Amino acid sequence: MDHIEGDDELPGYTPQAGSSVAPLNALTPGSEHTISLEDSNGHKWLLLSLKSRAPSPEFWPVFCSGDLISGSLTLDVLKSESSKSIVITVTATAASTGQVGQGFLVIEKELWTPAMALPDGSVVPKLEKGHYTWPFKIALPNETEVLDRKEKKRFPLPPSFTERASPAYINYRITVIIKRGALRVNQTLTTNFAYVPITKPELPSPMLQKACKENIPFVGPEGDPEGWYILPAVTVTGTLFGAKRGNVDFNLALAKPLSYACGSAMPLWLTFTGTDEQALDLLANHQAIRIFLKRSLATRSDATSDHAGKHSADFFIRTMARAVFWPIRDASATGKRVLQGEVKLKNTFKQSVVFPRFSVRYYLEVHPFEAVGFVHTPHVSGPLLTQPVNVTSFHATGIVMRSFAPPEYAEEPENLDSSISLLENAFCHHGGYGVS
Repeated sequence: MDHIEGDDELPGYTPQAGSSVAPLNALTPGSEHTISLEDSNGHKWLLLSLKSRAPSPEFWPVFCSGDLISGSLTLDVLKSESSKSIVITVTATAASTGQVGQGFLVIEKELWTPAMALPDGSVVPKLEKGHYTWPFKIALPNETEVLDRKEKKRFPLPPSFTERASPAYINYRITVIIKRGALRVNQTLTTNFAYVPITKPELPSPMLQKACKENIPFVGPEGDPEGWYILPAVTVTGTLFGAKRGNVDFNLALAKPLSYACGSAMPLWLTFTGTDEQALDLLANHQAIRIFLKRSLATRSDATSDHAGKHSADFFIRTMARAVFWPIRDASATGKRVLQGEVKLKNTFKQSVVFPRFSVRYYLEVHPFEAVGFVHTPHVSGPLLTQPVNVTSFHATGIVMRSFAPPEYAEEPENLDSSISLLENAFCHHGGYGVS
């Protein structure tokens, strides 16, 4: 988590805050972190204290959009020394593996120079032996100006992003620099922190809200048309048991708005229609349905474009989850099968973000069905449907899209994507912890 710049003459660095990132569903404002520099005798002569949303000092400091970075810097001087200034900075960098990072945020605040008054009001040319403390507050902006494809534009600050084996990262840091005179080494204390933009879905339809609040079954698109986004119908053609051809139409609907919080469920509704009852039974089977939530990570110069180069070496796709479905009692009839479904969005999912040279997007993909005795004719290689969706860091105000999957259908297959080694870390985006 922490880093010191300088040479062998610098005192040792002793982090009292841990190196892991807190699960956001545990966040409660008020935790205090202390990071320090020690001399060769173990004396902690420089201490940086921060208040953040992290649940305990063992985690990185965590700040959300709109937060103030507040704390204090304490300097315990054992012998008189001259310094040019004491500066605290907040910086942020986006980088890809093997490339120089692109800084997109620099905030610098001078805490002291020989021309500035100390917190007690006195002005001194140099710091004599004694104990000095400077409180500080730094406001994080909601936006920053960044070069995007040769044009400067304003973008919301992106969230921290770090995953083991990830090809890219976004890193935020707080740094204290004690600037010395000529021919003397500056002394530096640095700590990472996590930044989480507060993003929420808009409220779903009144009927969906009622179902979530009262824990009652959802009403589908026919009874609640304003609550669902229905994708275009798709006709599936195939051969049944090598003997006859059959056609089935299906409609997939997603709960509106097409934005879902980490730690929630994405409600789905799937309707099959056709004249061949056997084909309907084969395809309207939860084991035959293959609908996946996928995530793309783009790191090229066109990352802010909706058409970012999907076949380039800087475009990475990962399968995040598979949808589960279960039959709805009394909803099916002759020529029709209806299933309710959902995609569980784990707490560890990263929120959607679009930023120069760094974008995270999600989309739902319907793949060809896999049913015993049914073969797609002609063969289908790509997805049948693709629908972009948005993933947010927090739930809609007052609403949690909870899982309704019966236990026997709720199991999610492991190792959904063995081709991409982007492992999840402990950084969770999840609502319901005091952010309104």
